[in-house]
Amino acid sequence: MKPCILFVIFINLLFVADPAASADQYYKCVTDKGTTFSQFPCGRQATQHKIAVSPNVISANINHVKVLNSLEREQIIRNLNAEIRSVKYKLAILSRDRDRAEYEQLQRLNRLMSDDDKKKLSKEIKKQLKVINKTFAKNTKKTNKHLSSLEKKLKRYE
Repeated sequence: MKPCILFVIFINLLFVADPAASADQYYKCVTDKGTTFSQFPCGRQATQHKIAVSPNVISANINHVKVLNSLEREQIIRNLNAEIRSVKYKLAILSRDRDRAEYEQLQRLNRLMSDDDKKKLSKEIKKQLKVINKTFAKNTKKTNKHLSSLEKKLKRYE
C-alpha cells in the first residue's frame, strides 16, 4: 500500500475509535528499530500503560496573566541588573584608561633630558593631564547618569 493510503486509514481509525475508551491508556512497543507509543496495540510485545492525571493540575485555577506579568518583571529585573553591571564595568575601564594615560605622560618626565627640556615637557604634560581628566570627567558623568537612570528603573520593578 502507498504511504498516503495508510495515513488516510490511520486518520479514519482515530476518528472511528471510541476516544473515551482509550483516553486514559496507551501502548508501548520496544522493537529493534526503537520504542514506539500508540493508543492501539502495536505488536505482540505491546505493554499497556495508564495515564495518571493529577487532579490538582486539572482543577488548578491559575491566573496566567499574573504569572506572565511576574515572569516579564523578573526578566526586566534580570536585564537591568546585567546592564548595570555592564555600565559599572565601563566605568572601571574608563578609570583604567585614564590611569594608563596619566602614567604614560608622567613616564615622559623620567627620561634623561636637560632641565629646560624637562620644564617645557612638564608644561605640556600638565596640559595633557588636564585634557585627560576633563575627558574622563565628561565620560564618567555621562555614564553615571545612565547608571542612575538604570538603578531608578530597577527600583520601580523591585
